[in-house]
Amino acid sequence: MPLTLDTYRLLGRSGLRVSPLALGTATFGTEWGWGAEPDDARKLFDTYVERGGNFIDTANTYTDGSSERLLGEFTRGNRESLVLATKYTTLRRPGDPNSGGPHRKSMFTSVAASLRRLNTDYLDLLYLHVWDDTTPVEEILRAMDDLVRQGKVLHVAMSNVPAWQVSRMQAIADLRGWSPLVALQIEYNLAQRTGERDLIPMARELGLGVIPYSPLAGGVLTGKYRRDDGAGESTRRSFNADLGLVTERNLAIADVVQEVAAELGCTPAQVALAWTLRTPGITAPIIGARTTAQLEDNLGALAVAFSPAQLARLDEVSAIDPGYPHALLASDHIRAVTTGGLKIDNRR
Repeated sequence: MPLTLDTYRLLGRSGLRVSPLALGTATFGTEWGWGAEPDDARKLFDTYVERGGNFIDTANTYTDGSSERLLGEFTRGNRESLVLATKYTTLRRPGDPNSGGPHRKSMFTSVAASLRRLNTDYLDLLYLHVWDDTTPVEEILRAMDDLVRQGKVLHVAMSNVPAWQVSRMQAIADLRGWSPLVALQIEYNLAQRTGERDLIPMARELGLGVIPYSPLAGGVLTGKYRRDDGAGESTRRSFNADLGLVTERNLAIADVVQEVAAELGCTPAQVALAWTLRTPGITAPIIGARTTAQLEDNLGALAVAFSPAQLARLDEVSAIDPGYPHALLASDHIRAVTTGGLKIDNRR
C-alpha cells in the first residue's frame, strides 16, 4: 500500500505524530548563494502542507536565520497543526565564543532567538545540532529538561553525536527523571550506511526515531554526476567532491539506482528516497527542494514499491563493512563456539 504524507508515524517513544517525510528548509532563503526566494519558499511550504505534511525541519543558522523567519510567516495560520523542529549549537555571531556550542547559555539564548523568528511560544522538537566534546552531558540534559518544564520545548533530540554519547545521555535522563531523547538526526542514504553499525540499532533499542538528512547524498544518487563530466560541471560537483561524495563507489551505487528507477518507471531520486524511507528504524527522511517540481518529485517516493530482487541489488551495491566487533560477532566461527549450531530466534 502506498504511503502518504498523512500516514503519520510516532516519533520515537513519544506520542508525537509526524509525516513519513519531513520538509527540510535549509533552502528557504538565498543568503548562502543558493536556495529559494521567499515566494518560492512559500509555494514549497504550501505544497507540502496541502498534501498532509506536518513535520518541518530547520535550524537557528540556516540561511543566516531567514529559514526560521520565513517559517514564522508561513505558519501563522496553522502553527498548532505543525511539528516544528529546530536546532542549536552552530555559531550565531562570529567572534562570540558563547554564541555557539552545546552549553546552557548557548541553548537558552538560541532557543529564545528561534522562538522570536518562528513567531511561536514553543518548539515541538529541539535538536543539539553538532557535538563538540566541550560541555558535560549533565549540563546539556538538565538545560533541555528546564526548557521542557518551562513549556518552551516539548521534546528534545540529538544530531551528529557519537552513539556512545547518545546512549549515555539517554541512560542519565532516565535515571534522573529528565526529559528523554526522542529522536536522532543522522546522515543516512544508500551511499552513507555507516549509521547501521551502531547509531540506528542504538536508536531502535533506546526509543529514538531516526531522522535521516541528505537522503540523496548531495544529489549524487539522482544521477546528476557522471564519470565523464568535464570541469564545467561545476562548483557544485567540486563541492560534493570535496565532501567525498563523488567517488567511484558512489557513482556505481547511482548506476544501480538509475537501473531500478528505469524498471519501476520512476526517477532515481524517488528510488533513493524510497529505499531510505522503508529501512527499519527510520521515521522520516528530510527532503530539501528549491522548486515545487523537485518537491513533487521527492514526494513521489511515497508510492514506490520495490521487488525483493530490486532491494537485494540496492543493498548489495551499497553494502558496508560492518567493522569490529560486528563482523566478528556475525562470523561463522563465533556463531559455532557460542551456539554450537543451535537455532535461536531472537526476534522481539
